[in-house]
Amino acid sequence: MNSQYDLHTHTLLSDGEMLPIELVRRAAVLGYTIVAISDHADSSNLNEVLDAVRKIDDSATEFGVKLLCGVELTHVPPSQIPFLARKAKQEGADIVLVHGETVVEPVAPGTNRAACRCGEVDILAHPGLIERKDALEALEQQVALEITSRAGHNRTNGHVVQMAQKVGCTVVVNSDAHAPQDLLSTQERLLVARGAGMSKNEAENSLSLNIHRWLSKKG
Repeated sequence: MNSQYDLHTHTLLSDGEMLPIELVRRAAVLGYTIVAISDHADSSNLNEVLDAVRKIDDSATEFGVKLLCGVELTHVPPSQIPFLARKAKQEGADIVLVHGETVVEPVAPGTNRAACRCGEVDILAHPGLIERKDALEALEQQVALEITSRAGHNRTNGHVVQMAQKVGCTVVVNSDAHAPQDLLSTQERLLVARGAGMSKNEAENSLSLNIHRWLSKKG
């Protein structure tokens, strides 16, 4: 497997337990080389979150981690997703996630579709029981679908993998870490992927995805 990534993590900037640099350091010790800090954001805090994460870029580099400055657009009206995703990229976000229609939270219907149709969105996080037509939109716009280890959100991992397999979407495996114990070892990431129904080859391909090349193709 190549570089280890986690593209969905949270810090004290939203509802996580760690300072941004603590999260990066703990991830580095586990062997991660690419980490996205993607705290919850809406129109009220988007700029502040991006500005704060950007300040630790040099520190992350000293720990051998390529830090991606990101946001997870969370519980925003679906109609606002394209505007906020575009704004995030204009403000310097390396990666934009959208909090998908997980089965354990009252996410507004239509969120998955709005995210999958938006070229500025990179990942649809925990998309729940995503429909085929939305997965096809994700394929067209190169929006990756997430499978996750986070309790509750992970109930539909199997469905997400099946839908991605049917239409050919990119799948990423993330922790959605909020606390130190949420970060995954390499073996744990592999178990999440295999447990969701990926073959060994599919899991290894997903876990070794060239993140820089994938993001540059989207751009």
